[in-house]
Amino acid sequence: MTEQYKKNIHLVIEQLNQVLLGKPEQIQLAVACLLANGHLLVEDLPGMGKTTLSHALANAFGLQYQRVQFTSDMLPADLIGVSIFDQQNNQFQFHKGPLFNQLLLADEINRANPKTQSALLEAMEEQQVSVDGNTYNLPDPFFVIATQNPVHQSGTYPLPESQLDRFLMRLQLGYPPQAAELQLLQQGPQGKSTRAEFVNEVIINAVELKNIQQEVRQIKKSDAALNYVMALLNRSRQGDFPNQLSPRAGLAIVAAAQAYSYIQGRGFITPDDIKAVFEPVAEHRLRAGFSAGLNTHYSQQILDAIDPLAF
Repeated sequence: MTEQYKKNIHLVIEQLNQVLLGKPEQIQLAVACLLANGHLLVEDLPGMGKTTLSHALANAFGLQYQRVQFTSDMLPADLIGVSIFDQQNNQFQFHKGPLFNQLLLADEINRANPKTQSALLEAMEEQQVSVDGNTYNLPDPFFVIATQNPVHQSGTYPLPESQLDRFLMRLQLGYPPQAAELQLLQQGPQGKSTRAEFVNEVIINAVELKNIQQEVRQIKKSDAALNYVMALLNRSRQGDFPNQLSPRAGLAIVAAAQAYSYIQGRGFITPDDIKAVFEPVAEHRLRAGFSAGLNTHYSQQILDAIDPLAF
């Protein structure tokens, strides 16, 4: 592990903790998601800091960034782009949409109709889009950070399971601790813009990020750790759960655990790393529908049923 990269990662987390007060664990998981080269879904009530966190992440990693507000009348072309006939050259020219950025913030993604939501599928999985028979590569690196409001709110379209599976992690921020919320009240409305602009310089650029991602993939995976993951996967297929965890979910758990271990400064994954990432990686895959709530989830039931010391 490169010592300078380690210091920079800790600096990113330190800066983000100044932006989103009282949420150190969620911030570590969000950073781990990007280090694992995954897409992130942040769900919670309005006003919890979802957009602020996303903007700060983009600033900290120096990524070409654009925020798109998803609405019910949004079309796929508004996201991908459109081919326009150029009379001078007598041919169609493709005008790229906001999807062609290194980091796309899809704000309130579940307010868009299913047709527009599905336009993200190929982009998130294949890092390319197809328009009029032509294929266009997206930037490298490419991330989608999507925010959404709980599905019980008016004007929402629940994301289908196939699209939820494209997100490496789903996070819920929850209400801030009382001390942090009191600090927000003391700062007043003017504090919001100050916090959002706190990360105003690039800490890790895109090239360094790709190097770190390569180091993350080198984090060692012992047979015991992999057998623990296998036991968790098998437990999801034996219980009375709406969905079961697929092999792709297993790969996601291992990749997220490697990134989380990297943040902790270790060169190998431990059961604690797997436990830390299991709920944000697995919960949205286990549920048939997607709903908010900070109560006990299916993923916790699976963790409680498996003893990591048995491997």
